[in-house]
Amino acid sequence: MSEERSLNFLEEIVEEDIASGKHGGRVLTRFPPEPNGYLHIGHAKSICLNFGLAQKYNGKTNLRFDDTNPVKEDVEYVDSIKEDVKWLGFEWAEELYASDYFDKLYELAVTLIKAGLAYVDDSTAEEIAAQKGTPTEPGTPNQYRSRTVEENLQLFADMKAGKYPDGAKVLRAKVDLAAPNMHLRDPLMYRIKHAHHHRTGDAWCIYPMYDFAHGQSDAIEQITHSICTLEFIPHRDLYNWFIEKLNLFDSHQYEFARLNMTYTVMSKRKLLQLVDDNHVEDWDDPRMPTISGMRRRGYPAAAIREFCERIGVAKRENMIDLSLLEFCVRENLNKSTWRRMAVLDPIKLVITNYPEGQTEMFSGENNPEVEGGDGSREFPFSKEIWIEREDFMEEPPKKFFRLGVGLMVRLKNAYIVKCDSFVKDAEGNVTEVHCSYIPESKSGNDTSGLSPKGTIHWVSAAHAKTAEVRLYDRLFRVEDPSNEEGDFKEYLNPDSLQIINAYVEPALADAQMGTAVQFMRKGYFTLDKHSTANKLVFNRTVTLKDGWKVK
Repeated sequence: MSEERSLNFLEEIVEEDIASGKHGGRVLTRFPPEPNGYLHIGHAKSICLNFGLAQKYNGKTNLRFDDTNPVKEDVEYVDSIKEDVKWLGFEWAEELYASDYFDKLYELAVTLIKAGLAYVDDSTAEEIAAQKGTPTEPGTPNQYRSRTVEENLQLFADMKAGKYPDGAKVLRAKVDLAAPNMHLRDPLMYRIKHAHHHRTGDAWCIYPMYDFAHGQSDAIEQITHSICTLEFIPHRDLYNWFIEKLNLFDSHQYEFARLNMTYTVMSKRKLLQLVDDNHVEDWDDPRMPTISGMRRRGYPAAAIREFCERIGVAKRENMIDLSLLEFCVRENLNKSTWRRMAVLDPIKLVITNYPEGQTEMFSGENNPEVEGGDGSREFPFSKEIWIEREDFMEEPPKKFFRLGVGLMVRLKNAYIVKCDSFVKDAEGNVTEVHCSYIPESKSGNDTSGLSPKGTIHWVSAAHAKTAEVRLYDRLFRVEDPSNEEGDFKEYLNPDSLQIINAYVEPALADAQMGTAVQFMRKGYFTLDKHSTANKLVFNRTVTLKDGWKVK
C-alpha cells in the first residue's frame, strides 16, 4: 500500500526496545510452526508479521519447527512449510527444530528437578486434571509432589531410558496449585511417547510439552520478540516463570489477534477432516485456505502479502471478509496478467458472407493496463467462431447490447457483425447464430461509420484449443461454519466446484504453470498441475468482480 499508515502496537514495542538499547537494539523473531499439516492463510499473516517486522528493523527471522509430537508430524509437512515461506517471498536466517534442543531441554528439566521445582508424577491424566482444581477452587497436592530430588532424578532418568510405558509417568513443574492462572498449577513438562520421530528416530521416548519447549527454544536462540496469537496469553506467565527460574535469555512473548476469515475454517484438525473425508482433493485443493491451495488456484504471493498488510495487526479477534482477499488478488492480477479470449459456454456463430476457407490474423494487446504496453499476440479469425451463449438472445430486451436478430456487435479486435437469424435443434435449443460481417469495419481500420454499443469476445472454431475449466467458488455457504450448529461439514457449498469444457484461443496452448491470465470478460485463471500437453486444465482464480450470492 502506498499511503502512510500509523505504527501497529508491535512496531511501537520494537521501536521502544531499539530506542532503549534493549538486546543491544537487535531484532530477532521466529516463525515456529508445528509440522503436522499444511500452512493456511492464518499462518501467512503470522509469517508476514514475523518476517516483516525483522525486515523493517534490519533484523532476522528464524524458521523453527516445533516438532515435539512425533505421532502427528511428518517430513512432508516440513517440506511444504519451507516451500510456502519461500513462495511468500521470505528467507529465514536459520532453519531450526525444537528437536535440535532435546538434549539441552533435558538438561534444563534436570536443573529444575535439582532446584526442587519439578517432580515425576505417576497420576493418570484424569487424576491430574481433578487435582488441579477449578478456576474458583485451588488444586490439591498429591503424594508424588513431595518426592525427594534424588528420587525424581532417578525416575526421570528411568523415563528417558524407556523403562515405563506411555502414560505411566509425567514430569511436572512445581509452581503453584492455587494460582489463579490454571496454566501455573503444576503444568506438565514431559510425557512418555514411544514413537518414531522424523528427525531423531528412536533416540527419545520422552518428549517435552509445548509450554516447556517453546519458551526455552526462544531463549536458547535469543529471540528478542516472540510473537504468538491471543490464545497464548494465559501461557505467558508460565513462559516467563521457566525463563526466570532457569536464568535464561529474557525472551518475551507478545500476542496479536489471529486471522479469522469468512466462508472457510482455519483449524488444521477440520481441514484434515475435509481431506480425509474426500470433500476436497487434497491439502492443495484450490478451494482450501491453505497457502499451497491458494498458490495452485493462482493467488499471487504479493496479493497475499498486501492482504496481510491491509488487515493490520490487532489485539482483538475479528472476522475478515474473504472478499477483501479477493479484492487484493484482482488488483494485483489486473496489472500483471495477459489478456486472452476463452469461451466457457459456447454457441457457434456462422458468418454467412465471409469467404469459405479464409483465415485472417488479428492482434490484441497482452495487457492494456501496463503503461507503455506489454506487447501483443496474434490470433486467427475464420467463418465459424465460438461465442458465449449469454451473448445471444432470441428476444432481446431493450438495452441488450449484444446479439439478437437485427442487432450488431463488435467482435473484439476484429469486425462488426449483424445478426440475421438463428438455428434451433429438435428440443428448441439455439445451436447456431447466423450473422453477416461488415468488411469495412476491420478493427484498427474501420471506415464503416458504424458504432455498435457492444463488444464481445470470440474464438475461431477451426483453430480453438479445448480446455477443461474448473470454476471454483467459496468452500462453505455460510460465513462462519465453525460457529453454526451441528457438524461444520453440513455447511459445505455444493457448488464450490463446477467443471466445464471450454474453447480457448491458440496462444493459451503456451500457458505456463503458475502464470495467471485474464479470460476476457470472464475472470482470472491459471494453468493447473493436472494440465498436460494434450489436455489444458485451467483453474478460476477469481472473477472479474465480486458477484458472490448465497443460493
